[in-house]
Amino acid sequence: MERKSEFLFLKEVLKKSHVNLEVYEKESFLSALNCNEVKDIFNNFEFERQTVSGLLPKSLYKVTDAFERCYYYALSTNSESFIKIGPFLAEVPPRDKIAKIGAENGVSLEKQKYLYEYYDGLKVISPASTLSLAITTFFEMLWNSSDYRVEIIDQKNSVVTARANKLSSNEELTDSLINIKALEQRYAFENEMMRAVSLGRPSVVNAYSSAFSVNAFEKRTSDPLRNAKNYGVIMNTLLRKAAENGGVHPFYLDQISSSFAKDIESCSSTTESVLLMPKILNAYCNLVREHSIKNYPLIVKNTILIIDSDLSSDLSPKILASAQNVSLGYLSSAFKKATGESLCEYIRKRRIEHAVYLLKTTNLQIQTIASKCGIVDVQYFSKLFKRQTGVSPTEYKKRI
Repeated sequence: MERKSEFLFLKEVLKKSHVNLEVYEKESFLSALNCNEVKDIFNNFEFERQTVSGLLPKSLYKVTDAFERCYYYALSTNSESFIKIGPFLAEVPPRDKIAKIGAENGVSLEKQKYLYEYYDGLKVISPASTLSLAITTFFEMLWNSSDYRVEIIDQKNSVVTARANKLSSNEELTDSLINIKALEQRYAFENEMMRAVSLGRPSVVNAYSSAFSVNAFEKRTSDPLRNAKNYGVIMNTLLRKAAENGGVHPFYLDQISSSFAKDIESCSSTTESVLLMPKILNAYCNLVREHSIKNYPLIVKNTILIIDSDLSSDLSPKILASAQNVSLGYLSSAFKKATGESLCEYIRKRRIEHAVYLLKTTNLQIQTIASKCGIVDVQYFSKLFKRQTGVSPTEYKKRI
């Protein structure tokens, strides 16, 4: 297969984390499934058959089965074979949840202890983890593009098909036409808003912010607050996709969308929900302006992702170049040309930005924050912090 050396490297990295990565011939694998020759104690033959049969080119599938095990599937470049990564977990499930999963899938009480041991042995790969970043970077390299589709498949979720009821009167017809017109206007509004976000234009975005009101929320339930929260979830999803179209990497999108998902659910009134909408809108717009890497060369994209994935690690330009098998001079030149700032300047800026975030959101000591930002010398950290913000870390903390 193409990118063989990168494939073997990723396989070795995943192996050390006890996560399988294999390439299968599609037809022979499906034949084995049909004959039940694939050994799987959880017996998900039909689900996996449907998944593998539906794989499309340049598409990465993140699949969660009925036991909440996660996998990545993707066709190889020749489309006759496919790559399978997993199983792994998205998060550590508590014991009561494992028991519930087992009960839902027919695992007897006698075998529950084996189920606990099995889950304890599965690796947890969060969307923002270094392993997740390595996997998505590999597929970008395999397909020579960051423009690929990500499909989320969950075995527990069922597809609901809505069917329109036959209209019984002219009055119903008139009401329906009015609703259709309102629906068209809402979709047009959302499309324009998404376009403004994808372009990172705050002046245009601010014009849409004033349009939010309680009346904007779809009345799908009798609870106004639930309607507001549902609409917030929809907007969060739409704007996340808009920012992705604007060139923001999923690494950053997952962080901000997860944060807003919590904010949406914590709203205690419709007024609070209304005030939150412009905040979400502007945040995604700013994300596009600050983190858009759509037009950067692949080597610069990967360098930025490596830096932002762990600011506490050793991020010397020499190590960053070595990690990508290029010379330091080549990487430095490519980075400066694409971003307008040197590699060292970018690393320092991101570390201090992270320090500001930690000062705002935690009660950690200055020394600990410096360490988490990859700067061991506290005095040097304070010097860099003051140079970038105008005040020392201690003074900044007092002002919050």
